[in-house]
Amino acid sequence: MKLHLSIPILAAGLLLIKVAAAQSPAFAVATIRPTLEEVKFERDGATQITPGNLHMRDVTLVYCIEWAYNVQEKQVAGPDLRSDRYDIQAKADGPATEDEMRLMMRQLLADRFKLSFHRETRVMKAFALTLLPTGSKMKESAPGATPHRENTAYSTIAKAMTMQEFANFLAGPMETPIVDQTGLKRRYDFVLDFRPYLPVVDRPLGLDDFLGAMKAALEGQLGLKLERLNKMPIEVLLVDHIEKPSEN
Repeated sequence: MKLHLSIPILAAGLLLIKVAAAQSPAFAVATIRPTLEEVKFERDGATQITPGNLHMRDVTLVYCIEWAYNVQEKQVAGPDLRSDRYDIQAKADGPATEDEMRLMMRQLLADRFKLSFHRETRVMKAFALTLLPTGSKMKESAPGATPHRENTAYSTIAKAMTMQEFANFLAGPMETPIVDQTGLKRRYDFVLDFRPYLPVVDRPLGLDDFLGAMKAALEGQLGLKLERLNKMPIEVLLVDHIEKPSEN
């Protein structure tokens, strides 16, 4: 016996398939709790990724948005997104790449924090991360190395980091968008030690002291340089609404 479908029923079926395909991937399980313990020396807490698992400690909402949408801090604007800090544990149904988990984090922010935003282009100052003529002083990472980065009181230690990830990291303390123009496409291991470049003064060291030391360390230790750009158009995510997270 042949099955005959009417056009409206067929269209409805196709619509359901299209909607299902368009749904964003989501974590199978996720817990969100107020931070139990500060991660020392880290402005944005600590994030660890293993296949299908995301572990975030002492993270702010602005960082969660940055991570989910792969943008820098100055590209997120809205209400106070730094006052509350969270520990987030999330697990996918199976192995998932980092890019897939970023999409899942977008869904988590929408479902649990009720995040909504719109995009706007703003003109602002920026820096370019460039390569000195003498070339890179960084070591290329071993194939398949697990990315990792941590701060100490006076240094940053990076394993298997891309230059785009490094630019995103530097953009936080610089409080300015940073564009990767190094041309380096691999992952690198390096240590950025500020101590040799900090001024010896009879006063507490301030942010400007550390930023100056960071720029000098980039050139002296990594073969990289921060160059000021003219004001340029930057896409910004303007947060329209966000709430405290819903219960686990």
